[in-house]
Amino acid sequence: MEVVSRKDPHLREVVWFALRCRALTLLLQALFNLLIPDHAADAFSPPRLSQPGLWDVLVEQLLGGLSRWDAEHFLFIAERGYLYEHNCAFFPLYPLSLRAVAKGALWPLQWLLCVRSRLLLSAVLLNSLFSALAAAALYQLGCIVLQCRRVAFLAAILFSVSPANVFMAAAYSESMFAFLAFSAMWQLEKGQSWLSGLLFSLAAGVRANGLVNAGFFLYSCSKCFALQLQVGSGSVRKLPLLWKQLLSVVSSVVLMCAGIFLPFALFQYYAYVRFCHPGPSLEQTVPKPLVQLALDKGYSLAAPNGVKPPWCSQQVPVVYSYIQDTYWNVGFLRYFELRQIPNFLLALPVTLLGSWAACTYISANPRHCLTLGLERRRSEEEGKPRAGFCCTAVFVYVVHATVLLAFGFFCMHVQVLTRLLHSSSPILYWFSAHLLHEYEPFLWSEGTADQTSAPRSEASLQGKPGSCANPVVRLLLNCRSITPLSRCILGFFLSYWLLGLVLHCNFLPWT
Repeated sequence: MEVVSRKDPHLREVVWFALRCRALTLLLQALFNLLIPDHAADAFSPPRLSQPGLWDVLVEQLLGGLSRWDAEHFLFIAERGYLYEHNCAFFPLYPLSLRAVAKGALWPLQWLLCVRSRLLLSAVLLNSLFSALAAAALYQLGCIVLQCRRVAFLAAILFSVSPANVFMAAAYSESMFAFLAFSAMWQLEKGQSWLSGLLFSLAAGVRANGLVNAGFFLYSCSKCFALQLQVGSGSVRKLPLLWKQLLSVVSSVVLMCAGIFLPFALFQYYAYVRFCHPGPSLEQTVPKPLVQLALDKGYSLAAPNGVKPPWCSQQVPVVYSYIQDTYWNVGFLRYFELRQIPNFLLALPVTLLGSWAACTYISANPRHCLTLGLERRRSEEEGKPRAGFCCTAVFVYVVHATVLLAFGFFCMHVQVLTRLLHSSSPILYWFSAHLLHEYEPFLWSEGTADQTSAPRSEASLQGKPGSCANPVVRLLLNCRSITPLSRCILGFFLSYWLLGLVLHCNFLPWT
């Protein structure tokens, strides 16, 4: 992917703004981590087995805020592998990438920094790169799907100040997943099915919700088949030709979905071999402090002569679902408790925004939604938007975001919704940009309403030459004069960004 194009100053601004926001994030987390004492949280915190040097202490002081909560799991897996059973809730591609950078690009620093410090530094470098690439991919995707360059530009700028920003910077897999998912969606829109399938497959090796992306292939193939059937609806079609087309569609879907599910299946098999049939030398290689931690906290180690975990005897032994059920109590309506009301309040803004986006799209395209977008449109309806958030191409993305929203609200720890949706779906960025584009007069003066009916062509996507001034910066500089709706949107994005840095980096509960 060409990240910065001389022909497109908007793309250049997206990338540079993403990098500047990441630098500001790193600066603020270091400041907050130094000024605010860490909370004594009951979180995974393995003992340090090597004596830290002067440079290790400096790295911890500057970047330690990025190693809180689940980041400890990723860093531990990158250093020690899947030692404890509950580590298997975290998929391997991201920690493997951290290990590769720490052992490869940062190998010359081994005389100054211990392995953990190099892993933490690797996380900062990789996440800075992935977040900038994800913003660029989101912009390219928006240009094709929305057919409105200015809305796509605004959405990509909003991505850099995402409410999930702290997780994009910390040693979490959100940045890597967002880059792979948005890039795969972009390639699929361009017709690059095999490259898209590869990227979706890699995304499934980063996070479990990457499996849901198989729906994009299923819908794309189903839509192509349905539209092909309608082309010759006025003539008698030959049955052998129909069966041939159907077989081609089914085989393509099966192959692509199998490729997406393959990383998940391989990882479950790896966990089964490691914890259900461990080798005799495994127990001897575990350092005593880590064995003691397992005894103190009740963590399960792979024991050659011990009792096998309960999930090993299941007909389909899947460690991931067992961990979610046993360690985190994840399940349908399990989080609906009075003591979880604060977490539901944390998830309220993203829940309202996602629901509003779905309702807006359905009300603008009722027939298209009822027919699942499989009906060929013979002519454009009068008054129907041909570009922007309400265009027909957005349908599958709305369905994807709504499925994630519903599943997360009813079946997961609800506060996770903020980072789940903002790292997996472009919808919240597109809808927020749509609202600002439609209802903020300060953006009208930039000519943001002049490209809402462009045909789907590369020439129209380039837009008119002119200024690519950052719209978010412009709104912030005129915050006293913008509309209440714009204040709410920017307030949600920026307040969650800053609160996330203050709370998460000091082991305080956050999303």
